[in-house]
Amino acid sequence: MRRAIELAARGLGSTSPNPVVGCVITDAAGTIVGEGWHERAGGPHAEVHALRAAGEAARGGTAYVTLEPCNHTGRTGPCAQALIAAGITHVVHAVSDPTPQAGGGGATLRAAGVTTESGLLAEEAEAGNAAWLTSVRLGRPYILWKYAATLDGRIAAADGTSRWISSPESRADVHRLRAEADAVVVGSGTLRADDPHLAVRGIEGATQPLRVVLDTHATIRPTARVLDEAAPTLVVVAEDADTRHLAGAELARLPYDKYGISVDALLRELYGRGIRSVLLEGGPTLAGAFVAAGAVDKVVGYLAPVLLGAGPAALADAGIGTIADALRLRITETVRIGTDIRVTAVPTAAPSAPTALKEH
Repeated sequence: MRRAIELAARGLGSTSPNPVVGCVITDAAGTIVGEGWHERAGGPHAEVHALRAAGEAARGGTAYVTLEPCNHTGRTGPCAQALIAAGITHVVHAVSDPTPQAGGGGATLRAAGVTTESGLLAEEAEAGNAAWLTSVRLGRPYILWKYAATLDGRIAAADGTSRWISSPESRADVHRLRAEADAVVVGSGTLRADDPHLAVRGIEGATQPLRVVLDTHATIRPTARVLDEAAPTLVVVAEDADTRHLAGAELARLPYDKYGISVDALLRELYGRGIRSVLLEGGPTLAGAFVAAGAVDKVVGYLAPVLLGAGPAALADAGIGTIADALRLRITETVRIGTDIRVTAVPTAAPSAPTALKEH
């Protein structure tokens, strides 16, 4: 199963809006005879790839799958039926499929005489498929907030300069995060300060994410790097913003609140566009808005061995007035990246669904 989880991760960034799934087939003697993963949306599922690799050796064997085999016909056929047809006699899946249209594969397998088990390495498999599972359960995209800061928590010096706080290795690692996301989001402050490009570089075969700029009053210049042809871009503005200077740009008009563009409205808009995972790369104001909305699912911080003593902090006002209201996190990983330390953490309490969904 751990090998199946490793295989599933190879599909990150290319399977949305579908999940990442890995599958390992063993023969009747327990020898691995086939492996596969869901490589792209619309393509064969992990089980089909693994069964093709196994051939006749699959008959009488066991399938280890990170997600319960699907039970419906979409752009591909039901994997539960494919496993039955191949003569698999035992199926172990880590996580049950929570979707009504695809779930129930386990019951179909058992009805055909296949023995099943569930829950093996479920926590690891859930972590690897967090974006898809979050989108299914909450009806909004999964949000990963990334930032780079000094050891004293500054993301820029007092004069606004920030290039480069983090190491080249950390900056390269951010391109991996972009490649794994459906969309990259920044605010107008970051746009003005850095004129970021936001496209993936240095990763062969990467699918370019949607670049999303939150610009309430449409201050973006037509010459901004983010408006080039390297990747698709969506400019999100207020409903009454003057956008005559943005002819040809793709726009979304959304309501705004004291933090800027409404996070709830943005999440609904992106979800409706098929976005299931978001890399939040904006500055402290934007990050604060997402934290205030209860819409941060993971934090990745690159901490550089640098001290500034002044300058903007990584997080601005997030609606937290007392220590009792602090967003508590659980550290899941610490890794040395170049000269920096990359810290990954997740909230200890469950993040929120958009307000409109909470009301139903």
